[in-house]
Amino acid sequence: MTETTRLADLVTRVIDGDPWHGSTVLALLAGVSHQTAAAHPVPGVHSIWELVLHMTGWANEAGARLAGEAAGEPKGGDWPAVTDASGAAWTAAVEALVASHQALAGAVRASDDRLLGEAVRDPRDRAAGTGLSHYLTLHGLVHHTTYHSGQIAVLVRAVQALT
Repeated sequence: MTETTRLADLVTRVIDGDPWHGSTVLALLAGVSHQTAAAHPVPGVHSIWELVLHMTGWANEAGARLAGEAAGEPKGGDWPAVTDASGAAWTAAVEALVASHQALAGAVRASDDRLLGEAVRDPRDRAAGTGLSHYLTLHGLVHHTTYHSGQIAVLVRAVQALT
């Protein structure tokens, strides 16, 4: 098995596979209504919806870097605002999250292992996560998604405790 195949598997597992760490993002989001997703049960903390938009943007950004684009923030920004809090918009946000990770996994699978050792385009800037190899960027994306899935789990419980 190639390293790109293994990395693509990791990208997929955190969203809707069988990750070692616990629940997938989709399992955590199962049954989360648009009202719950938009809620701010902990003052000063991002909502579940905001986390979903954030994870989607960074998965798309990792894909853009893999495709040779210069590193930067996601096109929609680091923390896109929820501008439409309807049920249809929530469904679309979750579908976009899944699609972003599936597209990234497909791009990784289609890549050659040699690309993994190459640096993304841009000098290193820790705040922006640039100047890393594609290998570290992709592992970072998996860690990023896993980190925020833990926040989603806590927020789901916080909303349940308030109702």
